[in-house]
Amino acid sequence: MISRSRIRPGRSKAAGSRTEPTTQLTDDQWFLIEDLFPDREITRVGGRPSRSNRDCFEGILFVLFSGCRWKDLPPHFPSKSVCHQRFKLWTEQGLFQLAWQRLLVLKKSLKQLDLKTLIGDGTFVPAKKGVAV
Repeated sequence: MISRSRIRPGRSKAAGSRTEPTTQLTDDQWFLIEDLFPDREITRVGGRPSRSNRDCFEGILFVLFSGCRWKDLPPHFPSKSVCHQRFKLWTEQGLFQLAWQRLLVLKKSLKQLDLKTLIGDGTFVPAKKGVAV
């Protein structure tokens, strides 16, 4: 099955911006994990409408892949606090790891996953006392 990127309707570029909002997940990938993240039901209590789980998941992926800080999320994603809260909640519930595993299995079945070379970055870990760098 051919996958395609979802285009977000109603989102326009800011004046002078050179970047367009992009998605990191295809519709097929989101369909594979969306049952883990059901949207909240709308109640009569009111309040601010919640952001979609897909938008938050994509914001989380942006932070993880780019290495940027939460506060540096581009404006087309939900706010840093919303993305970080959901990441924390989903991680504590084990949902993020389950979604990640499902996506890895998909990539492996499509032969798009190569684990022959893995790189660990320890540049942020300080050396022990007395060890020359």
